[in-house]
Amino acid sequence: MSAKSNSKSTDWLIFLVSGAVTVALLVYAPAWFWVPLPFVLTYLTKAFDAL
Repeated sequence: MSAKSNSKSTDWLIFLVSGAVTVALLVYAPAWFWVPLPFVLTYLTKAFDAL
């Protein structure tokens, strides 16, 4: 159970960091905001245990 909890925490952390990067790119370089989107969506689904 501990390994799953650690993995879930890591998934949420990566989701939040990549989400922040996406928002920052949307503000500063709108043409490039789509680059981190696969990371945001993948780690969101992993954090929700949907993947």
